[in-house]
Amino acid sequence: MAEADGNRTRLTGWPGHDGFEDRARHQTGNASACNLAGAATERFGRVACGYLTHVLANLSWPLLRQVTGPDRLGRGHAARSQRSEHLQPRTVEADRVVDSVCPFCAVGCAQKVFVKDEKVIQIEGNPASPISRGRLCPKGSASKQLVTSPTRETTVRYRRPYATDWEDLDLDTAVDMIADRVIRTRKQFWEWQEDGPDGPQRTRRTLGIASLGGATLDNEENYLMKKLYTAMGAIQIENQARI
Repeated sequence: MAEADGNRTRLTGWPGHDGFEDRARHQTGNASACNLAGAATERFGRVACGYLTHVLANLSWPLLRQVTGPDRLGRGHAARSQRSEHLQPRTVEADRVVDSVCPFCAVGCAQKVFVKDEKVIQIEGNPASPISRGRLCPKGSASKQLVTSPTRETTVRYRRPYATDWEDLDLDTAVDMIADRVIRTRKQFWEWQEDGPDGPQRTRRTLGIASLGGATLDNEENYLMKKLYTAMGAIQIENQARI
């Protein structure tokens, strides 16, 4: 409870208020606090206004440049920043450019392979292509990963007859093994002629070799494979671009 005594108030029963409190001192303290708060608010307001003015003076938002500048459509200077002004494409650093064809489907979109230090640094569409005119689908745009991915296989997995485990072979060894098997199979299953209704007919073929191509073969590779297999006497030659 409180007891009034002139300019003093006795607070009894309140923790920490067992003595007299001076009303004048409270009033003076409250007035000083209010003045201090007002001064701080005014100072903060001046600082905030100054900071806001500085921000607006140095603001570089694309929307602000679009509204206040000549590029009202936002497709030129308004859309550029200090960082983008100095950016360069990775293809500028290429040592040479190699023309190629996308290895995925049978459309045959042309590509430009950018090489630096004998390494592929970028693959883009070739604008000179009458098929795609420089455009690539998501798979074609990501074809750089075929040669630069850390998960790319560089060896051949081979399991010998009656073996239970796979082993890694280098590419040269695997190619020599394939060549030996092709020559041996051609000799084993070679047919010079076959009996027909009118007697023996010249065939000069082998039924022991067949070819089924896939989407990673372009038109030029399929042309060479057809000539090779036909020269070897194979007649079962097919290509399915969606495999």
